[in-house]
Amino acid sequence: MTTVEIELPEATAQAAKAAGLLTPQALDRLLSNALRKREAVQSLRSIADDVAAAGIAPMSMDEIDAEVKAVRAERRVRADRR
Repeated sequence: MTTVEIELPEATAQAAKAAGLLTPQALDRLLSNALRKREAVQSLRSIADDVAAAGIAPMSMDEIDAEVKAVRAERRVRADRR
C-alpha cells in the first residue's frame, strides 16, 4: 500500500468527506476509473491517428447512424435466435 497526502480547499474536502469520497476504497475507485478513461482516450487517439495515416475519409453523421442501426439490427437478430 502507498500513502498519499493531498491538499484540497476546505470546502472541497468537507464536501468529499460528507459524500464518502475520502475513504481508501472510494479514492481507489475514483482513481481507477480516471485511469481507465485516460487509457480509453489514448487508445481512441491512436486509432484516429492510424485512420488518418491510412487516408480513410471521415464518416458523415448519416453513415455513422446507418452503421449504428445495422449493428443494433444484427444484435436483435442474434437475441431473437436465443
